[in-house]
Amino acid sequence: MTPVPRSTSRRGLPGWLYEGARVFDPGRDCEAIVQFIGPFEDPQTRRVMPCAVFLRPEGGGVEWIVAPEVPRQADAR
Repeated sequence: MTPVPRSTSRRGLPGWLYEGARVFDPGRDCEAIVQFIGPFEDPQTRRVMPCAVFLRPEGGGVEWIVAPEVPRQADAR
């Protein structure tokens, strides 16, 4: 049986940072829900982020992307 390679993009992330987690984005001064964590290539600049965190306001709205070191635990402002 051949082992399935695991993504290394999530290595080193804190345990509280996972898809579905409520987090606080200090850059926007708001809480959000993590939608996805993984690689992202900006279609305009072609810049690649090996581990991007996609956030969306609770209840819906426009999604935005931050680096994994940006969000904080929602209750640990």
